[in-house]
Amino acid sequence: MTVAAKVVDEFVPHPIKEQLPGVDYCVNSNPSWAEAVVLGFQHYLVMLGTTVIIPTIIVPYMGGGNVEKAQVIQTLLFVSGVNTLLQTWFGTRLPVVIGGSFRFIVPSLYVAFAQRYYIYLNPYLVYKNDEGNTRCSYGCFGTTYVAWFSGNLENCSLVGLGLYEQGFPLLAECVEVGLPELIILILLSQYIPHIWSFKRPIYDRFAVLLSVGIVWAYAALLTAAGAYKNKPLNTQLSCRVDRSGLVSGSSWISFPYPIQWGQPSLHVGEVLVTLAAAFVAMVESTGAFIAASRYGSATHIPASVLSRGVGWLGFGIFLDGLFGTGSGSTVSVENVGLLALTRVGSRRVVQISAAFMLFFSVLGKFGAIIASIPLPIVGALYCVLFALMSSAGLGLLQYCNLNSFRTKFIIGFSFFMGLSVPRYFSDYVITSGHSPVHTHSVWFNKMVLVIFTSPATVAGLVAFFLDLTFARKHASTRRDSGRHWWAKFKYFDKDPRSAEFYSLPYGLSKYFPHSNL
Repeated sequence: MTVAAKVVDEFVPHPIKEQLPGVDYCVNSNPSWAEAVVLGFQHYLVMLGTTVIIPTIIVPYMGGGNVEKAQVIQTLLFVSGVNTLLQTWFGTRLPVVIGGSFRFIVPSLYVAFAQRYYIYLNPYLVYKNDEGNTRCSYGCFGTTYVAWFSGNLENCSLVGLGLYEQGFPLLAECVEVGLPELIILILLSQYIPHIWSFKRPIYDRFAVLLSVGIVWAYAALLTAAGAYKNKPLNTQLSCRVDRSGLVSGSSWISFPYPIQWGQPSLHVGEVLVTLAAAFVAMVESTGAFIAASRYGSATHIPASVLSRGVGWLGFGIFLDGLFGTGSGSTVSVENVGLLALTRVGSRRVVQISAAFMLFFSVLGKFGAIIASIPLPIVGALYCVLFALMSSAGLGLLQYCNLNSFRTKFIIGFSFFMGLSVPRYFSDYVITSGHSPVHTHSVWFNKMVLVIFTSPATVAGLVAFFLDLTFARKHASTRRDSGRHWWAKFKYFDKDPRSAEFYSLPYGLSKYFPHSNL
């Protein structure tokens, strides 16, 4: 080989990959049953964080205590298990966990602070009415959300980056517990597999289980030794392993059932605020679906399959309202990050995790023990898992011409605005007590707040507008933006691999053909 040829080989850019290499198990391949069960439990453990955090925030404002918080967590677990099974069977069929969404906290609190509840002196009556009306808001929107058709928003980086306040700030509430979890997790998943070679990937594949087990035991020792006996109450709530109140508040066996919080009432303003939250959840779930297709080593998700998945998300929101979870459904971002950490994108593993959700939602005491993990440990997990979710979006830039100034402007400006605008809205609310949009219509103010505090939604809307209006007709625009790479995945029938990953089970594709509109 000549010197010139050698130099050329050294500087050849990395080839573009339509399917992510290095994944040990793709969507359709499965590990052994024993390994799949352990991995499924690991997915269940990861999704517990959001499942516990959301009721912990909203239930006290509704007048509920530890018993009500445990009931809402069990209900949210049950509905999440059902929605995960429906999504993996009949939705996108990607290995995604469907759980609660932080974007529905504002609508829930809007209902909780409604003036019509000031007539109740008993906090439990306030809680029952709050849950009933929250359920009605979610249920009414879910029926319309089923028919929603989503466009393909490819920028999914901000779905992970936009949740940064749930990462290190949550970890820092108890540094002596959260920081060891972060360090051990990175050592097990990234360093040890490269220092010592093993026949089977153990430390990286089960890094979450191993690290959480070690640090949880360490936190229990600190609690038993009285390390937090004279600490402030907030420190004790964050660091101790016996202050969540879930074990004492939960029952041994409990079956969540529809309309368990009583008869709801309908208020149009609350439904409209929920509509905004569901739109945001749709945008963020779209990014998570795309990331899951990458980490499951599947081809790019066709528009018809994406629409099918969003439709089942809408049905999931209807179930949230019917059972009264206090939240709405979205794709669990942290579980998508776990696909990358374990390099296991198997659909079966996620379905097993759904079985754990259903099991522990009924056996409340056992589920409460696991759910009582200190939240700083959860924050440490989020630091890694949200970062992996964000990197999936950055990986899509390989299809763009990054030497184009048009591409640079759209990417840079949308990323910057996606982080800057939500920060402005959040800071404004903290300092003034209300949204920057402060009209006489409270429901309208909340709608704007929900939309513009979502980094992924803001960045997606900005990028979508710029891509449509900025030099759209120029000859090189299509190639610079990478749209020519996605052309064959736009329609289900254009690439034969789509049927391999996204066809409905049990021959249902014959009766529900894919639309190419």
